[in-house]
Amino acid sequence: MRRTLRFALIAASLVAGTAFASPTNPQNGVEYVTLASPQPVQTVGKKVEVVEFFAYHCPACYALEAPLNEWAKKNADKVSFRRIHLPFQGANDPEAHLFLTLEAMGKEAEMHPKILNAVHVQRVRLMKDDQIIDWVAKNGIDKAKFLETWNSFGVVTKLRRQLQVMNNYQVSGTPTLIVDGKYQTSPGQVAEKLKINDRNQIVQAHLQVLDALVAKAAATK
Repeated sequence: MRRTLRFALIAASLVAGTAFASPTNPQNGVEYVTLASPQPVQTVGKKVEVVEFFAYHCPACYALEAPLNEWAKKNADKVSFRRIHLPFQGANDPEAHLFLTLEAMGKEAEMHPKILNAVHVQRVRLMKDDQIIDWVAKNGIDKAKFLETWNSFGVVTKLRRQLQVMNNYQVSGTPTLIVDGKYQTSPGQVAEKLKINDRNQIVQAHLQVLDALVAKAAATK
């Protein structure tokens, strides 16, 4: 009898966990997880930092790009948004190298949409050093200045540290969002927990989760 009751209680708790899954009231371990070791943020004051781990070649990142940018602009008064390129190919990842080089040159924001268009619309391959260097030289970036920055101590040092950054944030895939250095969520996680298949619904649900996590983080500042 006790054994039967125990299993019934477990089953009920699982059903309840599913029933209460909601993008407007996300639960830890369901629509998001709390990092075991919170990471330092770059924001000061009342703004909440939101970091997107992405990759230029990631289709899901490209699908999220426009709505996430719109969300970031809408919430600019309370959110500080920045990106980190996940080093999928390891310590010398060419795409992460490209991102860090453009960031150091002050060209990342300008070139970001051009790179995404090249990769996802024009189907340009930018997965190797020589492909990247050739492409940027043809798209408005001074090749000599780019190579100087590409090979600079600061950029190379940051590139070597990207794997550690990825591990610190416990990120293994893209796109992954980190709120206030401690809450991790992703469209894939939200879709899985809420049983959503439609892309637009996934994006909207994920943005609702971000809204809730930003509000949660802001309440503690």
